Amino acid sequence: MTTPPAVRIGALAPLTPPGWAEAGRHLLAGLELAAHETNAAGGIDGRPVELLVRDTAGDPARAEAAVEELAGLGVAALAGEYHSVVARAAAGRADALGLPFLCSSAVLDALTDHPTDLVARIAPAQSLGWRGYVDFLLGRLGPGSHRIAVAADPGLYWESGTRILREHVTARGGEVLVLDARALGPEGACDALAAAGATALLLLLGHPEPVVPLVRAVRHDPRLSGLLLGAPAGQPELPSWGALLGADGAGVPFLSYLPERLTPLGERVAAELRERLGAEPSFVAHEGYDTLTVLAEALRTRGTTPEKLAGAWPHLSVEGTRGPIRFSRVPGIDVWQWAWPPVRIADRDPAAPGRFRVRHTA
Repeated sequence: MTTPPAVRIGALAPLTPPGWAEAGRHLLAGLELAAHETNAAGGIDGRPVELLVRDTAGDPARAEAAVEELAGLGVAALAGEYHSVVARAAAGRADALGLPFLCSSAVLDALTDHPTDLVARIAPAQSLGWRGYVDFLLGRLGPGSHRIAVAADPGLYWESGTRILREHVTARGGEVLVLDARALGPEGACDALAAAGATALLLLLGHPEPVVPLVRAVRHDPRLSGLLLGAPAGQPELPSWGALLGADGAGVPFLSYLPERLTPLGERVAAELRERLGAEPSFVAHEGYDTLTVLAEALRTRGTTPEKLAGAWPHLSVEGTRGPIRFSRVPGIDVWQWAWPPVRIADRDPAAPGRFRVRHTA
């Protein structure tokens, strides 16, 4: 009996440094689990799904080259990517090549330069989550005029985040101070924070370097004992944060795209992902699973060529691990957007750093 040809899907993820390889591993685990379950259920009209995985290593140029290669290999669509700037590069190339791309985790509002029917996104836009984070942060700090320090790496994603934070903090009477944490080093950053009288420090930095040494230095500087640490980009959710920082990494609020309660599907998937990863699955793993699940439905109902998939997004309604997924046009967003995934703010419990606490639900 002849085996039917596979339906190929290109999967992009940062699997080696300088990309955040741990996030990439969670993303890929979700994509692979959903592909396995799709195939176990009969595939796409009897055809198996085959993931062609490419490591972006957090490099936009490498992602663009991977998109070119995958298009040449005849993939029906692209899925994945964690880093926003890398996903933006991949989205632009996919759009130019007429290749549908369902982005899993990148939140940068401007994922493309112009409206397109080829690109859609599972993750929420940065402006939505980070505005909510500012509201939570200022509510936590209480009344008064606050100086919010931001330790930021260079790059479009971090610069966009800093701009959102500054707009919304200054509108509420606060001030944002930007520190070059790499140039200052951990001790120099602590000196600058103490001299400025900062009331909070937001960590817009790569993990583990330079964010982990900075957190350790701040936690052990008696001048900064009352300083609130925050990480809107979500670094504390992944297991290595807890492993590297222990109690020093607790009580650092971050944005997470998980609901307070997963759907029944989500509970089952979380158990499967836990076994695959050997650790608690992050929201990134759920984003990967939901991405491939949506793409499988699009392939079943719309067809298995890029031409047939183009424009499929508004016609889909799929049960995901975190709720029903539907796509729409959102003002200011040029791609089809799930509006919106659940957004919450959580941290690691100081009494038990391996356990998460939900601090706020948007």
